[in-house]
Amino acid sequence: MHKRKSSPGPIVDLPREVKRLRASAPIKTTRPSRNPSASSSRHASRAPSVTGSRAPSSEPIYRVSRSRSTSAYLDWDDDGPVPRRDWKATTDGVPGEKHWSSEQTVKRLMKSYKPYFRNLDDPRDYSFKPHPTKYPVAELEYPNTGAVERSVSISWIVRFRYLTPAQQTLFGSIPSDSLSEIVSPPASPSPSPPHSQLSDDSASLNSLSSSDSLSGLSSVSSPGRKSIPLLRAVQRAIHRQDGPLFLQAIRQVNALLHAFKYPPIPEDPFAKTSLNSLQHSVSKWTDTGMPKKVLMRIIEENYQRSVGPYVHNLKAYEAFSSTVYGELMPSLVYEMIQITKLDEDSLFLDLGSGVGNVVVQASLQTGCRSYGIELLPGPAKIAREMKEHLEVRCRMWGVRLGEIELEEGDMLESSRVNQLIPQADVVLVDNKVFEQSLNEALRPKFLDLKEGAIVISLKPFVSSLNARVTERNVDDISAIFDVTERPYHSGSVSWGNSGGSYYVHRVDRNGYADIRARFENSRVGTGRSSRMRRS
Repeated sequence: MHKRKSSPGPIVDLPREVKRLRASAPIKTTRPSRNPSASSSRHASRAPSVTGSRAPSSEPIYRVSRSRSTSAYLDWDDDGPVPRRDWKATTDGVPGEKHWSSEQTVKRLMKSYKPYFRNLDDPRDYSFKPHPTKYPVAELEYPNTGAVERSVSISWIVRFRYLTPAQQTLFGSIPSDSLSEIVSPPASPSPSPPHSQLSDDSASLNSLSSSDSLSGLSSVSSPGRKSIPLLRAVQRAIHRQDGPLFLQAIRQVNALLHAFKYPPIPEDPFAKTSLNSLQHSVSKWTDTGMPKKVLMRIIEENYQRSVGPYVHNLKAYEAFSSTVYGELMPSLVYEMIQITKLDEDSLFLDLGSGVGNVVVQASLQTGCRSYGIELLPGPAKIAREMKEHLEVRCRMWGVRLGEIELEEGDMLESSRVNQLIPQADVVLVDNKVFEQSLNEALRPKFLDLKEGAIVISLKPFVSSLNARVTERNVDDISAIFDVTERPYHSGSVSWGNSGGSYYVHRVDRNGYADIRARFENSRVGTGRSSRMRRS
């Protein structure tokens, strides 16, 4: 078991540089169009578009006593009802040829690792030092049938979200806060009726324990040492850097998980065959949604394996340009998806999708149809691999994934973008360092959005927040938007440690039409008054 040189953490799936990519990389954006004529027109007009040269009206008109946008941090209904969805995968979890494991990723970067674990009983044991072929590996069980991965990580821990309370008892209690942050199982439910699922699980567990002696796997023991519960053994191995103890605990954990996945066939041929209890747990998420810790674990696993080998390539960008690369962190993406109420019937677009991390998270978190377009070949290639890897990883975890479509190209010239914009429910534009000309070129595309569609951006597409709506700017393209500014906090983006704001633009043509009507009525009234005074 190894860790990255100079890495402070005990165990990592990848070198520290890979994990820090999100924490140190500058800002992600999509590049300006390659079309020279389009580019020149965008650079020629950096100010917000204005129609006509009318004098401003004497009194600004506000919608519901305010402007068309607000800088107030309004509270959206983040915790509304969870859309019902069948999360369970319909196929087995056999990884297949496109699977990219933790072992393969670490092996590819082995030279950048140094040992973390050691054999406390034998200082001459060098088996835990980095080596091209000889290194300690554990096969980790994933929830779906046939799903297993060779790994040097402790990623199995979050699988506790798939266990019943009765099954969790075999792994021992949570020994401390430091480990509970990783493994914390859900609270035990209230007592269940006699024929509840919990009762059935408990009965099945008792049967397994008696026939396969699972209770013997629930602790770790060695000559001259007292038996230790599994979770405590894992924690002790990490704190003491005890390699043999860690491997022993991992193997016994996986033996238990294997037994839950493949229960013994009953001797009675007419008896009901027990199912994979880990995979069966996914069926219970229909009304509650996928547990957030499971979602984040799948996202992180996929990111590390897909992006990790290409860290240096992603840093090759032109500074202070629209090709600068950076990412929105999964926690911020999670919030954006929650407040926009995406579901499996929605269409999500990411204009300037980079390595595709937001596109794949949207489809995994909600089951929605997602589309992303990226101009640069490097990130676009990684995005395609990330999509393939996630499809495999979701099968291993036993969950369904929404449809994902990726395109390498210019979002200003793509016919596919033009085709999908009118259908889109949510459009994301990470435009933090977009040139003003690029932002201006994007705005006309939003005129094709349907009523109620949402555009999320890191810079607003309106000229200014809380701007007065007057006859001078009432015909501005952005007048169709009702805009809300929302805060993001430290750690939400890859390009800095401080917080900031993002902007939620909701298409509201009805409100805009009302404003225009009030202006028209105002003009008519002013004209009548002038004629009356002249007469």
